[in-house]
Amino acid sequence: MGLFRKTVEEKAAIAELRAADAALHQNQQREEAAGIDHETPQYQRLNTAANKAASKVSRWHGGTKRT
Repeated sequence: MGLFRKTVEEKAAIAELRAADAALHQNQQREEAAGIDHETPQYQRLNTAANKAASKVSRWHGGTKRT
């Protein structure tokens, strides 16, 4: 494992993070378009999933995990 090489697990975690972020942002756009200006249960669920996914990814790749 080198400095710039990612393991299969790291690649999977990065893909999970990107998918979770995309779902969160799509939901945000739908809610803003509908005039919703508070945190809905759907938003909270997606935000929790995105935060959980981010905790598995290093900061180098957009997550919050300290390596």
